[in-house]
Amino acid sequence: MTDKKSEIYRCGRELFSQKGFKDTNVAEIMKACGMATGTFYNYYPSKEHLFMAIFIDENTRLKRQILSTLNMKAEPIEVMREMTMKNYQGMMENPILKEWYNREVFQKIEKNWREENGLDHLDFLYDSFVELVRQWQAEGKMRSDISPEMIMVIFNALVNIDTHKEEIGLKYFPQVLELISEFVMKGLTDVVAQAGSQT
Repeated sequence: MTDKKSEIYRCGRELFSQKGFKDTNVAEIMKACGMATGTFYNYYPSKEHLFMAIFIDENTRLKRQILSTLNMKAEPIEVMREMTMKNYQGMMENPILKEWYNREVFQKIEKNWREENGLDHLDFLYDSFVELVRQWQAEGKMRSDISPEMIMVIFNALVNIDTHKEEIGLKYFPQVLELISEFVMKGLTDVVAQAGSQT
């Protein structure tokens, strides 16, 4: 049973990578697996569920890879600048993760997934990173008048800026993303602002 599910996953990943989500259908995936189309639904309720399972695995792999290359002892602003840019590059280089930018398609997939599985299933490596934020706060490197949870929401907002790159302008987007990340991190690491808010 597990072998069949793994094979469907493998064939789905291959076809989604080659053709994209929209142009891949369940019949094609199952033909590539050498199984009957109906067998698919014994393991996944829909094409969207298979795609999201693959997307989450790919995204988690990318985030872990990025975290393993970061110098966590560097200043927070440097860590976040490098992480933001590596995340953007990794998303653009991976055909499955690149579907994130096809918002017309992805928003529907994500909405269905969240409704059925809850919000937590899309919070990639949240626990690992929120601990780093708490550490920065304890070391006085990041404002402690803002909760770690709110800081994570701000970081999440930064990640979502990339879904508006067309409106911003493709020519300017990478630099805009880098600058906005820098401005946000300067605000979060401004202990003078924190001191002012507590007086």
